[in-house]
Amino acid sequence: MANKKFTVSSFLKAKKEGKKISMLTAYDYSTAKLLDEANVDSLLVGDSLGMVMLGYENTLQVTMEDMIHHCKAVARGTKNAMVIGDMPFLSYHISLEDSIKNAGRLVKEGGVHAVKLEGGTEVIDKIKAIVNAQIPVVGHLGLTPQSINMFGGFKVQGKSEEKARKIIEDALLLQEAGVFAIVLECVPERLAKLISEKLDIPTIGIGAGKHCDGQVLVTQDILGMYTDFVPKFVKQYTKLSHHIKEAAKGYIDEINQGIFPAKEHTFSIDDEVLEKLY
Repeated sequence: MANKKFTVSSFLKAKKEGKKISMLTAYDYSTAKLLDEANVDSLLVGDSLGMVMLGYENTLQVTMEDMIHHCKAVARGTKNAMVIGDMPFLSYHISLEDSIKNAGRLVKEGGVHAVKLEGGTEVIDKIKAIVNAQIPVVGHLGLTPQSINMFGGFKVQGKSEEKARKIIEDALLLQEAGVFAIVLECVPERLAKLISEKLDIPTIGIGAGKHCDGQVLVTQDILGMYTDFVPKFVKQYTKLSHHIKEAAKGYIDEINQGIFPAKEHTFSIDDEVLEKLY
C-alpha cells in the first residue's frame, strides 16, 4: 500500500499520538528516491552538503544557488516524504525582505515544502515574517553549525543552567512564532526531554537523545560513506565506504585484465557491414 504524503499536519499529529518522526538528509535525486521508497517521513536538504558533497570545512560557504540546485534534485526524487530545505548562512540574517525572498526561492525554485533556519531570539522577527508569507518553518537550536565561529567549534550546548535556560526560552519563543518543529542538536539528553515535554510541536533530535519526538542524521554518516569525521551521536548502519572502494578496485582490476567489458556488455554489427568498412 502506498505511503501517505507526510506534511506539516503529519508532524503535529505524530507528536500528539506519540509516534516517532524519522528524518534523513538527502542532496541528490537517486538517494532521495531510495530513502523515500524506504518510507522515511522527511528529507532534509541540509547545508551540511557543504562538507558532505562539496568538501568544504564547514557550512558557511554554502550559497542559495547551492541549496536550490540540490533541493531541486531531491524534490524530483521524492513522492511521499516532506522535503525541508536549509536556509544557508547570511540568507536570513540581513533583512526581513531578504529572509522572505530567500525562503520563497527554496519553495518556488527548489521545490521544498518547508525551510529550516538556525537560531532563537535573534531571528524571531525573520521567522514570523516567513511564516506570515505562508512558508512553513522548522527551527534549529543547540549546536547551530552556522554559529561555530561564535561557539569556538562543534561543542555540546546547554550544559550550564544559564545556557540550558536560554535554549528552553528560545524553544518556547520559536513555537510562539509559528515554527511547526524544532531540531535540537548536541544538547544533553535530559534537557532535550524537558524541552520536548514543554512544547506542543515536535522536537527532532541529532545528538540529543531518545526522548525527542523524532531523529535526524546525515545519510552519508549512517551509510558509512563520509569518513572525514564521525560524530559521537552517529550510528553507522553499514560501511558503504568499504563496499564502494572494493567495487571500484574490482572494476579497475577487470579492465586491466581484459575481463571487462565481456561479450554480454557489448553490441554486435553484421559481418557484411563491417567488411565494407575496411
